[in-house]
Amino acid sequence: MKMVETELPGVWLITPNIFSDNRGSFHETWNLKRFEDNGLPTHWVQDNFSVSNRNVIRGIHYQTIQPQAKLVRVTQGAVLDIAVDLRRSSPFFGRHVTLELSAENGHIAYIPIGFGHGFAALTETAGFAYKVTDYYCPQGERTIVWNDPQLGIPWPVSDKDAIVSAKDQLGNALSDAEIFP
Repeated sequence: MKMVETELPGVWLITPNIFSDNRGSFHETWNLKRFEDNGLPTHWVQDNFSVSNRNVIRGIHYQTIQPQAKLVRVTQGAVLDIAVDLRRSSPFFGRHVTLELSAENGHIAYIPIGFGHGFAALTETAGFAYKVTDYYCPQGERTIVWNDPQLGIPWPVSDKDAIVSAKDQLGNALSDAEIFP
């Protein structure tokens, strides 16, 4: 397992060693010692799973009450994964990183507290699994609108083809969002 911090400090790309043969493949998706060695969270309280169709965009989500770090991976298909720094005090505030996660490449992303998260499904279906460090809190849930021009995210789908939930369409612009200090 190779763990590398991305150009956006705090966000990590984890590349597992994938062992394949005529039966299929095997790879490790989480390792306590490796996370401890890199100073990353080792206490996860909930696992979640979603399935999205091609052109579905989810996010950009975060929680102001019970904020969550996330460990995300794709079990089927592929997504373009997005992390946005929402910490006003950060020199990287408002910047994002994009990572392609797929069942084939096995890549895993770690997104820390203080970051918004979203993704776009690149394949007919994408199975998305993630661990979180705190429980879902509906009262603290916030959304930044996925296509906020201030963020400049290069989504792989046009505005007219994007499939976005009503809730996500009503997200705030970054300039109006309740975010982290």
